[in-house]
Amino acid sequence: MHVKPRWAELPLPLLVGVFQGVVTRGVQWWQVHDPGILRIPLDPLGWVLLLAGPLVLIVRRRRPVLSLAVAAGSTVIFIGLGYSYGPVFLSPIIAFHTAVVTGHRRVAWSIWGLAYVFFVVYTSWFAPVRTTGWFHDLAVAALMGLAVVAAEFSRARRERQAEHARVEQEELRRRASEERLTMAQELHDVLAHNISLIHVQASTALHLIDDHPEQARTALTTIKQASKDVLTEMRSVLNVLRDGAPRSPTAGLDRLDELIERSGLPVTKKIVGEAGPLPPGVDRAGYRIVQEALTNVTRHAPGASVTIVLDYAPRALTVQVTDSGGDAPGESLGSGNGVPGMRERASALGGTLTATHHGRGFRVEALLPIPEESR
Repeated sequence: MHVKPRWAELPLPLLVGVFQGVVTRGVQWWQVHDPGILRIPLDPLGWVLLLAGPLVLIVRRRRPVLSLAVAAGSTVIFIGLGYSYGPVFLSPIIAFHTAVVTGHRRVAWSIWGLAYVFFVVYTSWFAPVRTTGWFHDLAVAALMGLAVVAAEFSRARRERQAEHARVEQEELRRRASEERLTMAQELHDVLAHNISLIHVQASTALHLIDDHPEQARTALTTIKQASKDVLTEMRSVLNVLRDGAPRSPTAGLDRLDELIERSGLPVTKKIVGEAGPLPPGVDRAGYRIVQEALTNVTRHAPGASVTIVLDYAPRALTVQVTDSGGDAPGESLGSGNGVPGMRERASALGGTLTATHHGRGFRVEALLPIPEESR
């Protein structure tokens, strides 16, 4: 909790002390001489009691219970000794408000209740001019009740503000976690695709370099471009992690032809429906799902032909990637997160993804809903 410097606590106690001293000095003359009240004039002890309340308000935020106890106690003694009624009640009201707002409700209410009992008993049996009757007691209760209502309202308002701030912080943390997860998923997809491509093309180059150097040159060119792409993507993500710099435009389906060309696979692309602009999330997910599917073909079925179908419907985009199956199993690069990662992308958009065997090959099909307001 933020604590103000001590000098910042001085203005209010100073103003309250001046107000209580000046006004009490002004009203005591008629209270001393009015036979219906019969209060006594201020003396040194009276001044000490009158200013004790404002003085202790300096520590009201650091010691709210002590501040309330001293302010209420000095006020009770001040009234009990017969000094004038007046703004002496201001100090305990402020101290009570601070104690309630800072969470010391039970102690504050107890002190407030004892103070009420004192005023009722004092004015009924011990005051020079006694005041009895339910109307007087109710009036005192109403005045003290106003202080209670104001304090409780402030406390509830502060708690709502604190809860609102806490919820906002939780939301910021949640969004940051989701962003980190998204960046990790993006980085995984980029690395998985490009490293797999580099691995396959490097194996091809090693196999052809002696007998077919020109074909090996093509494989090495593909490796060069793939390594450049992965470095660019990694630099973009790392810039975000380092200083929040804006990312370069995320890959989307408009770059699908470039992805197909780099894959080194015989790919046929089909478009069903009218291709149009897509929401960024759907566009990015469609691209990454195709990328991951091509990565899996490169890993597990090198040389297989691939058919990519993009079906643009008014309310959804369907992405289908089917491979014919390789003549020989590909070289495994370890158990990855390919299919689960694709399924998570689809689920995050409210869609579905299936990955099943299709003849000798494999088919990945994702249904990605398009929000109504995006069309």
